[in-house]
Amino acid sequence: MTDKRDKKTPKASEADERTFIEANSEAKSRYGRFNLAVIGGTGVGKSSLVNAVFGRDLAKVGKGLPVTRGVKYYSDPSLGIWDIEGFEIGSATPPADILRGHLRTISERPAIEQISVVWYCLLSQLPRLTQPDIDMIRELDAAGLPVILVLTKVDWSKNPITGKRSAPDDVTEFQEWLEDPVDGEGRPIDIPIQRVILTSTAGKHGKGKGHGLGELVAETLTLSPDNEKDAFRIAQRLNLPWKRELVRPVITGAAGAAAAAAAVPVPVADAVVLAPIQLAMMGRIAAIYDLELTTMMSAGALAQLGVQISGQALARSFLKLIPGAGSVINAGVAFALTAAAGEAWMRLCENVHTGKIDVSKVTDSWGDYAPGLLEVVRKMAERRVLKR
Repeated sequence: MTDKRDKKTPKASEADERTFIEANSEAKSRYGRFNLAVIGGTGVGKSSLVNAVFGRDLAKVGKGLPVTRGVKYYSDPSLGIWDIEGFEIGSATPPADILRGHLRTISERPAIEQISVVWYCLLSQLPRLTQPDIDMIRELDAAGLPVILVLTKVDWSKNPITGKRSAPDDVTEFQEWLEDPVDGEGRPIDIPIQRVILTSTAGKHGKGKGHGLGELVAETLTLSPDNEKDAFRIAQRLNLPWKRELVRPVITGAAGAAAAAAAVPVPVADAVVLAPIQLAMMGRIAAIYDLELTTMMSAGALAQLGVQISGQALARSFLKLIPGAGSVINAGVAFALTAAAGEAWMRLCENVHTGKIDVSKVTDSWGDYAPGLLEVVRKMAERRVLKR
């Protein structure tokens, strides 16, 4: 018997997989890449700082490209790091002149590689700012780049009664001077620093969590250009609520699109019409959590996951249990199923993002996150309230 189907028409699983991939790629392109310049000498802790904030080793952020002597550019789809060496004592060329040349070289690179914010890193154990440092900071400011002065490897002490942490006295005094600098005669000095942040990437003896990183992340976001703030929210790994704020509109938009698709109720057998909407939602959420699922998972695993999460699978699971739903999917049910699936997928992506779930276990883990009846009913109730 001859199969009369168009052999060029993709199977449902193939179409689903492509929908996910295309939506994921579109989202990454729209959010773009956040570029940070990190300046400091050897041993100041730049790599540890980048790793603590972005979850990447500096030398493993994509492929390091030696742009010019003293400058390397590391990048992946969501993050670019300009690693610029600090000045060397005894150099025949003034450090500010060297930096000016570096900035000129960077300015000639593509727009997607241009610097948004600068972290100027100094070791807190040597709390001093030299004239070459000041000259370089002024050069950065003249180039229109916001500078955060980051004091690294702060040896915090903890008050046993209040639990409050404090930096050593000399570091605190240095911070106060940086915030209102004066020379030996009390005359103000112009040092165009936006903020001074004290940080450590680990506790004493290299154990435990660091401190000051949340403040550093918040200030970096504040100083980022408006059109690059979302790129920074995606690249950073410390503030999960920021990512959830980006995800919520994606879920709401997909749920609304699903409701529109089911404005005229459709039989469960035709619930496949919801699959592209739900899979596109999944792809966009994965991009926000900076997950490379399309490269970490095989095409077959991705397609299998799509079948589990979207369309008919969810509908068949709930229609028999939802009072009055019958055997068709109406707008309310489509909205609720999609919204609940989006919330569940967000939780799963968050746990992969934070390392609690290995990406190879995503397909097997979905059952632990799949929305329950109460979640779907709650979403239906929410929609009724919103429509009043």
